[in-house]
Amino acid sequence: MVTGRGTNAGFAVLAALAMVTVMPGAVGVASADDVPTYKTAAPRISGTADTAHAPELKPGLHTDVIGRGETKIYAVPLDAENSAYFSAVAAPKPGSKVENIKDKLSVKVQDREGSTCGAESSQYFHAEGTAYPIGDYASREIGGGNTGCQTAGPYYVVVTRDGSATSGTGDWPIELGYIKEPPIKDSAPTPPAEDSPSTVTPAPPSATDRRKAHGGTGFNDAGVIGTGIWNDRIRPGETRFYRVPVDWGQRLNLSAELPNAPSSSSSSMVSHALGLNIFNPARGAVVDDNFVSYNGKGASAEKFTDPVEYANRFRSTEMAKAMRFAGWYYLEVTLNSAAAQYFPQGADLTLRVDVRGRAKPGPAYTAPVPEFTVTDQDREAARTGRTPQEAERSGTLRTVAYAGIGTGVVLLTGLGAWTLVARRRAAGAPAVPGTPGTAGTLPGQAQQPPQPLEAQQGDSTQQVRSPRGW
Repeated sequence: MVTGRGTNAGFAVLAALAMVTVMPGAVGVASADDVPTYKTAAPRISGTADTAHAPELKPGLHTDVIGRGETKIYAVPLDAENSAYFSAVAAPKPGSKVENIKDKLSVKVQDREGSTCGAESSQYFHAEGTAYPIGDYASREIGGGNTGCQTAGPYYVVVTRDGSATSGTGDWPIELGYIKEPPIKDSAPTPPAEDSPSTVTPAPPSATDRRKAHGGTGFNDAGVIGTGIWNDRIRPGETRFYRVPVDWGQRLNLSAELPNAPSSSSSSMVSHALGLNIFNPARGAVVDDNFVSYNGKGASAEKFTDPVEYANRFRSTEMAKAMRFAGWYYLEVTLNSAAAQYFPQGADLTLRVDVRGRAKPGPAYTAPVPEFTVTDQDREAARTGRTPQEAERSGTLRTVAYAGIGTGVVLLTGLGAWTLVARRRAAGAPAVPGTPGTAGTLPGQAQQPPQPLEAQQGDSTQQVRSPRGW
């Protein structure tokens, strides 16, 4: 038994080891019922109910809250050259009471006379009462046959939340986005021929390329993925976001899959159990009602998009129109809370991603548009599943971990030596000759009588030093 100074030495080393083994960024494990909420990454703005006091919305991201039946208005001075896209994403807290169809979020752009520029966009829930982020964009577009809202001047972004009398009354956090699109140097290209991608059943990606995905809570922390098969975990009532770089001329072939239930039971079928929604780089909805049912035998939500073309904005279908930009496309996967009857501890989620087509040059914009550009770094991030920042952070953590392991080995070795010395001292056994502070005798020294145990221990609060004095 180690006592006195030996005990203190052990405590000191264990404390040091604890400090070494705690890695930066470590987080606690959430419980099965603790579904994470949407993470925002923007400053706060407070919209008003009237245009006279509306705050100015600048390019970038902003956050606000909106109540049931409320309208928020934001001022946006626009020029006569650049198109502008204004997105609104509502992120009610998981578990919030929502009703299909009746609870919705709408966004539109108006001029100073109250005329709507283009079309109003509305998104509502489809998962039978499960709350998840919904959103879309509205735009003021220059040229392309548009006749209204072409002049410079004051405009307004109008966001409205509708809901029934029996839906939840709590505020919803909303995130607002504003992206400018400069004109192109050449004349607008002719839109491609209409096709029906929804009728195509493409082959899934090869099963040999299977990796781990890390979905995020929303657009801001969406996990990076690319062509291949990706595995993740999802809990009932949870929504996970992923992002994929899609260049000009490329299209998305996607599926999100649930496995068969762990065991057969008499559980009822869950309609609208698994949802796969897609958003373009400006957070415009490409598809917003892609939910499939589940009866315990497995389920797959699938989507095959049009190729990314600038001229898609002139197409007739909304899904084709949304495929108008290159850049990061976002996948939103939602598991209905009612799926808890099959997966009380969460389910394995499989994502099959196939970015098809050869990338080609995009339109010659008169100014750079980073949001609508795919870089070599983006492609590498999609290949590895990690952004450059994540890869750098992972390398740093690995270095710290290796250093921590090495330091831990040294400290454990020291602890073993101190423990041996303390045990020998407590038992009155001779220590290694020449070791400072031992009870043994050196050549030429007189034999000392044994000391009482209390005298050997001394003051238990005294600082402990190793044989090397540190």
